[in-house]
Amino acid sequence: MAGKDSAMIGLEIHCYLVTKEKLFCKCIASREKGLKPNTLICPICTGMPGAKPMAPNKEAVLKSIKIGLMLGCTINKELKWQRKHYDWPDLPKGYQNTISGGDAIPVGEKGKLDGIRIRSIHLEEDPASWNPDTGCIDYNRSGLPLVEIVTEPDFTSSEEVVSWLKKLVHNLSYLKAVDSNAGIKADVNVNIPGKTERVEIKNINSIENIGKAIDYEIERQLREGGKQRETRRFDEAKGKTEKMREKESAEDYRFINEPDLQEIIIDKTTISRIREELPEMPEEKLKKLIKKYKIDEKNAEILTKNIDIAEFFEKVADKIDGRFALPWVSIELLRFLNYNKKKLSEVDIKPEHFVALLDMVKSGKITELQGKEILNQFYPKSFNPMERKIGERITDEKEITKIAEEVIKENAKAVSDYKNGEKKALDFLMGMIMAKTKKRADFNIARKILEKLIA
Repeated sequence: MAGKDSAMIGLEIHCYLVTKEKLFCKCIASREKGLKPNTLICPICTGMPGAKPMAPNKEAVLKSIKIGLMLGCTINKELKWQRKHYDWPDLPKGYQNTISGGDAIPVGEKGKLDGIRIRSIHLEEDPASWNPDTGCIDYNRSGLPLVEIVTEPDFTSSEEVVSWLKKLVHNLSYLKAVDSNAGIKADVNVNIPGKTERVEIKNINSIENIGKAIDYEIERQLREGGKQRETRRFDEAKGKTEKMREKESAEDYRFINEPDLQEIIIDKTTISRIREELPEMPEEKLKKLIKKYKIDEKNAEILTKNIDIAEFFEKVADKIDGRFALPWVSIELLRFLNYNKKKLSEVDIKPEHFVALLDMVKSGKITELQGKEILNQFYPKSFNPMERKIGERITDEKEITKIAEEVIKENAKAVSDYKNGEKKALDFLMGMIMAKTKKRADFNIARKILEKLIA
C-alpha cells in the first residue's frame, strides 16, 4: 500500500485479568457470555449513592505486576488511584477508577517486547455494558479488573501490529493472568508524520479488525488529510472508520486523586518473588524442547502453543523417551481434548498415569490401539492402567491366523471388493479383526497375515 510505511501507530490494549472477584467489591468476576443481565452486581459496582469501593483486589494487583515484568517494565512501588471523569451511560459514578492519567504513577513503565517500546501498563475497572440501540445497561461487567498496555507509536504498518499482537497474546497466555476467552480490546492511534494529526480509533475488539481499521485509516488519511485530532470508531460491517467526536485531552477527563482509595505500596520482596515465578516464555520454551528432548521445530511449535501442553510433555518426557512420547502428546492427547471439548486444565490427567500407559505400549504389553482406547477412558479423570485388568497384546501368528480366517469367511463381499481394487475394504477387514480381539491383536502382524490369506 502506497505511503503505508510512513505511518506512526501506537496501541492501548485492554485485557481482562483472571480473578475470582471484581476490582473493588466481592461480586463474582465472570466474563462468561450469555449470563442473565444484572445478576452479578452490588451497590459498589453499580455506583449507588453513598457506596464506597473496597480495597483493590490483591490478586488483580499482583497479576498486573506479573504482566509488567514480562514486558520488561520497571515496576513502580507507589501506585496512586485517579478518577477519570466522562459522561456515558455505562459509567454510573460519572468517573472510572484507574491508575493512569494526571498525577498517577503506572504499575510499570519503560518496557519493551520484540523491539516495540512499552510506555506504561496500568490497572483500572471496566465500565458496564451499554446497548445504545435499546438503552439497556448490564452491570455484570462493571468493575471487572482490566490491565491496559500502552505502547509507543513504534509500528509503521498493520502487518507489524497484527504480528506483534499475536506474540503478545501468546506470551500473556503463558502467564495465566488474563482471560484468553475474553480476547482483547484496543484503541489504536494512527497518523502520517508531517501530514496528519493523530486519530484514535476506539474499542476495536479483535486482532483481525485492528489490522483492517489501520489499513483503512492510513488510506483515508493519505486521501483526505486531516489537521485536527479526533476520535473515530471502526464499523466492522462497512470495513471503515467513522468520526465519533473531537479528540479529548487529559484535561477533558478532569483527572483527580481518588479520595476513597489509598495508595498501593509494593515492596521489593514482592517484585522479586513475582519475577522468580515468571514462566519461560514461548521462544525460550521452544528452544528448550528442541535441545533437551531432541524433537523437531515443527512439533515443538505445536507443543508450545499452549503452556499446559508444553509443561505436561516435559513431565512425561522426563520419565520416558521424549521422541516416543511426542506423538502421544502432540496428536493423541490433543485429539482426546478436542473430542471432549476441554482444555488440559479442565481435566484431571496425571503425568504418571500417562507415563504408565506409554510404558505399556512401548514394552509391547498392549497394542497402540489398546493404548488409545485406555486414553479415551481418562476423561474426566485418569487412573493407573497398570492396576486395571487389560488383555495383553496378541502376537501369536497361529491365533491371529485363525481369527483372520473367520473374518474372511464372514465378510466375503469386502474380500471381493479388495480384490477388485478397493483399498478401503482391507481397512474394514482389519477393523473386524481388531474388534474380535478387542484391539489386542498386533496390528502389523495381523495385516501381513490378512493380506497373505486374501492373496
